[in-house]
Amino acid sequence: KPGLDGHDRGAKVIARALRDAGMEVIYTGLRQTPEMVVSAALQEDVHVIGLSILSGAHNAIVPRVMDLLKQNKMDDVLVLVGGIIPDQDVDALKQIGVAAIFQPGTAMDAIVQFIRANVKPRAALTSRTPTRRSPPRTGRSRRSRRRTRGRRREWGSCRARRVSRRLPQP
Repeated sequence: KPGLDGHDRGAKVIARALRDAGMEVIYTGLRQTPEMVVSAALQEDVHVIGLSILSGAHNAIVPRVMDLLKQNKMDDVLVLVGGIIPDQDVDALKQIGVAAIFQPGTAMDAIVQFIRANVKPRAALTSRTPTRRSPPRTGRSRRSRRRTRGRRREWGSCRARRVSRRLPQP
């Protein structure tokens, strides 16, 4: 959810549908800057970036995301935009590289099918010819970062269970 838009129910519904379809989904949360979106995509080595924009800021946010992707040599990443996008802006967004725009009412199956049909498998990379910059080193291995992310994802549900156990029973 880039920009100042605070409505995230649709993004969460789509994230759940994509997970149910067997895809790994990384939801970065509300109020992300284009720099934060591209940085997360670079670190996670994603195939697809989905931007949900309801605030009308798509003409400012999407071109910035596309520029940052090109600067980081991430031309193979599929960019999808969803939300309230006026019909007159659709062509301009597609010209700058957006693969698809999903407006309200689009079936979840259509989004899943589009991703499956358009994500290109990546060739095995050799150490001599990197195609993009590697993420900054944090002193932890990728496997360690993955384990941490998994704990973070589960924390919300664990915390909710702990709080409900503390409440006095009537």
